[in-house]
Amino acid sequence: MRCYLKLSRNERSLPFNYQQYLTGAIHKWLGNNDEHGKLSLYSFSWIKNLQQTTTGFNLTATSSFFFSAHEETLVRQLLKGVAADPAVCFGSQVTAVDIVSGRQFSSQEKLWVASPVFIKRKAINEKVKHFTYEHPESSQYLTETLQKKLQVAGLDHTGVAVRFDDHFSGSKTKISTYRDIHNKVSICPVIINGSPEQIAFAWNVGLGNSTGIGYGALS
Repeated sequence: MRCYLKLSRNERSLPFNYQQYLTGAIHKWLGNNDEHGKLSLYSFSWIKNLQQTTTGFNLTATSSFFFSAHEETLVRQLLKGVAADPAVCFGSQVTAVDIVSGRQFSSQEKLWVASPVFIKRKAINEKVKHFTYEHPESSQYLTETLQKKLQVAGLDHTGVAVRFDDHFSGSKTKISTYRDIHNKVSICPVIINGSPEQIAFAWNVGLGNSTGIGYGALS
């Protein structure tokens, strides 16, 4: 299930690395729940339709983002939090909400990312390595993480496979800073093979690591 949240204009400029503040609003709205500290079965996009300035971003009349979750109850819990306190960050508030129950999928889908995909793994020396669409291992790791989330949700995890679209010419990487931690992430469409139910699940929960802090959302 997915909800789209329209935002009012900000009172103070959003910093370029506003992601932690959006995450803070999500956690505030969710309140006390069993999701904190667990493998996140939800995802949320970055804000779209922003106006960039020399010091950060300003929201426009069409700025919005979405929140998706496998469990409808979690979306309902978020909406209850929004109704109680619609403030987002830097003076912006939620002004309208549009709820979408889902969409139809086939056995193969190309999906665009609504926030960059983050993949990380610990190496033998315990150092954390980041992987992007340029690494051949990325398909294996994206698939592994999705399979693990499917298992946690009690769904069939067999037969599903995820890969970046290596034919897309506009793919790029960037450094995304979250709470002073620099993460190398990918902005690249993904191709998912699996059952329609598995692909719908991925559409809701996102791909890769750290979907609970705003990475890997799918549009």
